[in-house]
Amino acid sequence: MSIPGLDTWLESPQGRYVMAWEQATIDAVVADLFGYNAIQLGLPQRDLLAENRIPLRQVADDSGRVDVFCDLRQLPFAAHSIDLVVMPHVLEFHVDPHQILREVERVLIPEGEVLITGFNPISIWGLRRGLPNCPDHFPWNGHYLSVRRLKDWLQLLGFEVERGTFGCYSPPCTHARWLKRWHFMETAGARWWAFAGGVYLLRAIKRVHGMRLILPSWKQQRSPRKALSVVSKKETP
Repeated sequence: MSIPGLDTWLESPQGRYVMAWEQATIDAVVADLFGYNAIQLGLPQRDLLAENRIPLRQVADDSGRVDVFCDLRQLPFAAHSIDLVVMPHVLEFHVDPHQILREVERVLIPEGEVLITGFNPISIWGLRRGLPNCPDHFPWNGHYLSVRRLKDWLQLLGFEVERGTFGCYSPPCTHARWLKRWHFMETAGARWWAFAGGVYLLRAIKRVHGMRLILPSWKQQRSPRKALSVVSKKETP
């Protein structure tokens, strides 16, 4: 998924600040996830499956140095074949996020997991887009999705969604020295307004309700035989 300005932003102090939090947070989650196949959709510039121990780990996208070149709306994987999907900032920068989620649900095995990162519209970062002279390049040109809306979408597809993890409470400064000066916001924000982090990680599990097969009762219910009453013979006079 080619996004203008993404490569430049990733190498900026602001981009390194965000990706450092996302990398550390995702590393902590995927280290304990097991299976046979794991897929990272988008952002091939970063290996977000580095700490995962699933044997087959691939990156899929429609541009860049990837293992699987494809349209994210039509994933070339069999249904119920993937154990883990990681999606960094895919949904908010794609024209058809609903279809991508449907494809993720299709390829995940029952009890498979998806990890989604995004920019939080209910944060200083989200408010920055409404201020005058806001840049029109990445990351400000995306359609930010709130955690609540994303949970609704996932639940409609049958996912069980865990509570979101938030980070990056410092204002979106462009210089490293200002990001360092605001570093105290990380602890204060996580304690007092945890929902207002600049970015979030959402974790969801694909649930498949078990079916109970009801078999017909082959035994015929026999009605009890009526007892025959004994008829006494009348003696003729």
